[in-house]
Amino acid sequence: MSTSYLLTGRTRQKTRTRAALIVAARELLAGGTTPSVGQAADRAKVARATAYRYFPRQRELIVATYPEIAEGSLLDGANLTDPIERLDAVTKALTRQIIEHEVELRSMLRLSLESDPAKRGDLPFRKGRRIIWVADALSPLRRQFRARKFDRMVKAIAAGLGIEALVWLTDVAGLSRKQAAALMRGSAKAILQSALRDSSPTTVVRASD
Repeated sequence: MSTSYLLTGRTRQKTRTRAALIVAARELLAGGTTPSVGQAADRAKVARATAYRYFPRQRELIVATYPEIAEGSLLDGANLTDPIERLDAVTKALTRQIIEHEVELRSMLRLSLESDPAKRGDLPFRKGRRIIWVADALSPLRRQFRARKFDRMVKAIAAGLGIEALVWLTDVAGLSRKQAAALMRGSAKAILQSALRDSSPTTVVRASD
């Protein structure tokens, strides 16, 4: 939906309608369904034709339930150059997101474990955004590490910063969400510090590495 449509004529009602569609989509996600625009409209008791004015495509609706997923960076314009500080800023933002959107993310995790691929749907939250965000945080180190080692480091850190880790830490290990988030951030920092200690930085990285 264009911004101009939302901001012209009966704006309060339009804002309420959009919010109702997003709430409906979140409820459907919580129930294990990746909702279409039509399904969200039916649940919100909004005419389908009206719903498509707000969200012409399913992906736009899903992204609206978790708007941060569309971000290319979680540094929010912070002028940080130290990799540890950059990673800390990203892990704080990411763990906050995971807790805020836990219901939606648990649903996506549950769907991703379906043995029948047809039941998994598009799984728009499970597209490797963590890897992009962590790589962005550690970008000052790209010239210091060979490409494959940098990639392994990014993935090792990202693996411990998802809904999977939160589920295990809270449901199995019995930590509170605050404790789980702190442990996830601490583990990410420890992996980076270990990599920095153990590496032999290279000043020249060949394109084939």
